[in-house]
Amino acid sequence: MSSRSNEHGRAYEYACLMNLESQVSKIRSCVLVRNSCFYAAQKAWNTLSDADRHIYETSSLAAVFQIFAMEPRITEVSDDSLELLIQPDSEGKSGDVRDILIVRNSITWEIGLSLKHNHFAVKHSRLSSQLDFGKTWYSIPCSENYWNAVNPVFKYLAKEKASHSRFCDLPDKENDVYIPILKAFIDELTLQSDSHKDMPARMVEYLMGKYDFYKIISIDKEKLTRLQALNMHGTLNLPSKEKSAEIEVPVVALPTRIVHIDFAPNSNNTVEVYMDGGWQFTFRIHNAATYVEPSLKFDIQMVGMPTAILTINCIWK
Repeated sequence: MSSRSNEHGRAYEYACLMNLESQVSKIRSCVLVRNSCFYAAQKAWNTLSDADRHIYETSSLAAVFQIFAMEPRITEVSDDSLELLIQPDSEGKSGDVRDILIVRNSITWEIGLSLKHNHFAVKHSRLSSQLDFGKTWYSIPCSENYWNAVNPVFKYLAKEKASHSRFCDLPDKENDVYIPILKAFIDELTLQSDSHKDMPARMVEYLMGKYDFYKIISIDKEKLTRLQALNMHGTLNLPSKEKSAEIEVPVVALPTRIVHIDFAPNSNNTVEVYMDGGWQFTFRIHNAATYVEPSLKFDIQMVGMPTAILTINCIWK
């Protein structure tokens, strides 16, 4: 993600946080945690034009009212305080993709929101000779066969970096870089999913988040905010003491096997992974920089999802 996109993302977090604080405080006691992440988001917000601020406020407010309808514990009147805070980006490395947390410590309850502003990417994970993606993604170290296949490619990239080569000038990056790396990636996922039955579920938890959450996507051109409920462990949509949620959020089953994995049709840089239950992802590999680096980055997209994932399009008023 570019620095500009990153700053827009932080500003959107700020808009959502402040709308939450404004609406919750009308109903019950609410505490806004002013940590370093809050001030970084506030700084990004202050760089926006008035027109952009209006868009971000309108977009996030549309989602806030839907969250209230699905989470009665937010608006439950009680003696405790509800905390609102922004999490550090570093939490994403360990599988916690939630940007904003809504917490009630007195009942040991929290939910999280993951915010996206005009993009749908799931992850931007890297591969290199030093990064064991298997250990990071699903707690199974990559096999010796994987390292034997990819290390020559990364040595080649290291040599080209030393020569200050531009990635676009490599003579045959598809056959020299993309295809061997992705073949090794396909073989490794196939091997580990055949050997470890819980591997597909662990992989989805890495990609989507190890905690349940609501994904909020602002689609400015369409003047709508898309809300998706990722309720994989049944921690969302819990009733308060007095009432149940107005909107029911189904529990989503994690996958148990990889049904299909291969290169996307007519592509040398993208792999498709289809799992049971409707989980479908694409992994497009690229250099992510003008000059050669001895690592590569995935642009991971979710192209199919289980029907149990509740999706609501909130049209802006």
